[in-house]
Amino acid sequence: MTSQQATTSPMSAETANPFEALEASAQALLAAFSRAGFEAVSPAIIQPADVFLDVVGESLRARTYVFSDQDGDELCMRPDLTVPTCLLHLGRHPGAAVLAKYSYNGPAFRFQPLGSGRAHTREFRQTGIEAFGEANRERADAEVIATLVAGLEAAGLRKGYQLRLGDLGILRAILKAADMPARWRERLMHLFVRPDAFNAELARLTVEPGAGSAHIPKVLRETLDPDDPEAAEAAVAAYLEANGLEPIGLRDPSEITASLLARVADARTEPLSAKTAQLIASYVAIVAPARASVRRIRELATLMGINIEEAVGAYEWRLELMAQAGVDLERAEFSANFGRALAYYTGFVFEVVTPGLGRRSPVAGGGRYDRLLKAVGAPVDVPAVGAAVHTERLIAALGNGGAA
Repeated sequence: MTSQQATTSPMSAETANPFEALEASAQALLAAFSRAGFEAVSPAIIQPADVFLDVVGESLRARTYVFSDQDGDELCMRPDLTVPTCLLHLGRHPGAAVLAKYSYNGPAFRFQPLGSGRAHTREFRQTGIEAFGEANRERADAEVIATLVAGLEAAGLRKGYQLRLGDLGILRAILKAADMPARWRERLMHLFVRPDAFNAELARLTVEPGAGSAHIPKVLRETLDPDDPEAAEAAVAAYLEANGLEPIGLRDPSEITASLLARVADARTEPLSAKTAQLIASYVAIVAPARASVRRIRELATLMGINIEEAVGAYEWRLELMAQAGVDLERAEFSANFGRALAYYTGFVFEVVTPGLGRRSPVAGGGRYDRLLKAVGAPVDVPAVGAAVHTERLIAALGNGGAA
């Protein structure tokens, strides 16, 4: 099918066979992405496993299909197309900090722990876009989400969907302004995508931050000094060897030592104030229409007595740019507890959800990941934002009444 043909709406999901419907929707999306200036590329399906396992986070790491070839190299079937597109960009531009916009359409592979169903298949199609190198982050964010929405509407999804927005930058600003050790901020950010774990850690830091140190063997607990990490690592290595213990999983002695030192330091630190913990919990609980959420966040910052205006102002400006680009903000809801499961996201995040599939099965999603390119080999951090459509879910949504 040509780009010219793909500008028409795809055939009905009810009357087309599944393959034809999938191809028609993908081509409609790609045509919209091409009109917005995104170059079509085809990243390799088989990827180096170590790159993915280092950057995708615990949730997706456990669901990635990994294997070794005859040379002993560890490889994987790509679980998404963002990281392969980053590697493709680095292959073209080793310096990485180059303006570039890419689109793609192809299969991705993930183990489904609850079984494979129509909305959660082990092999699925991703049709998406990635934008690298634009220093004006809010403008790039708005362009990507506007391009995504235009593509979905061109594919036939014109009613019944909602935009779910989040902003990791605002949470990071709140934690930075709060009175707590840096390691607690990092831990809470790491746990944010797991709400139960985040809430449990926030409660522990408020009541008994040193509780975790009770599980450390007494000889180590009395020896380890957070101010002398080199001596601590030597002590941990000696303890492991003396007791015939092997490091667990992928954790080496330095990682084990860092975890133990953090627990020891926690035991020597005053608990987080109940007021600070409650205000953090109050922020995470905010769910409001996109525009109204700006006022709610500012009111909470005033109550906390902190200045996070830079982060809130960036969020507000992004909304304005989205509206100027044609995004209907009446469809947009801000959820402060929304962070997406992929570990590489660093700022603005979003999903497109439909009533028929619900939030467990978003039709599309994406966000900002300003540290990913450096994590996979770039010499510097590069501003980056992207979005991808789960094409099988789009077909399901169209079949559930999402078309005009």
